Amino acid sequence: NKFEVKCLINLFYNLVGDVTERPGVVIGLDRNAFRNILHVTFGMTDDMILDRVFRGFDKDNDGCVSVSEWIYGLSLFLRGTLEEKMKCKISDCFEVFDLNGDGFISKEEMFHMLKNSLLKQPSEEDPDEGIKDLVEITLKKMDMDHDGKLSFADYEKAVREETLLLEAFGPCLPDPKVNQAVMTATAVEGDSRDYLRSSSRSQG
Repeated sequence: NKFEVKCLINLFYNLVGDVTERPGVVIGLDRNAFRNILHVTFGMTDDMILDRVFRGFDKDNDGCVSVSEWIYGLSLFLRGTLEEKMKCKISDCFEVFDLNGDGFISKEEMFHMLKNSLLKQPSEEDPDEGIKDLVEITLKKMDMDHDGKLSFADYEKAVREETLLLEAFGPCLPDPKVNQAVMTATAVEGDSRDYLRSSSRSQG
């Protein structure tokens, strides 16, 4: 609603700081600032995933998340009907997992993401073999057309049949409890900056 949009705008400018708009100067959150927000506020830590989420928000690829991109991205992240959320989450997660942006999640991309997201066990002699086995198991479950890679259609069908597969290759969405905390914080004028600062102190 209009009030929530206003809150998201206020949060954006609190995060950007006091910047005077000038012709030709883009006002927005750069990659580092945006990654810090994802880390501190939403508890996301994987560098590769953080970069892909940034690219998902930065629709015009200018290196900054503008206020309109911020509102659009977060409104779908935090609000929307169940179907809107599902469509948004499936699309966003697929874009994050498609590391080279070619429209498919390859075996190599699966291996890379799973290797980064799984904890190594000291007793394992060759953990890579276990990850390769997991990639094959995942393909059997999600590769609907059996071409050895995941298209968006494969991924969407698998996730709609089993929602736990949404983040099969690592976390790329914020926890629902954190979503609610952010919306609660932005619901009170001025509280958003205090919330982020307190979150940052607790992380440190």
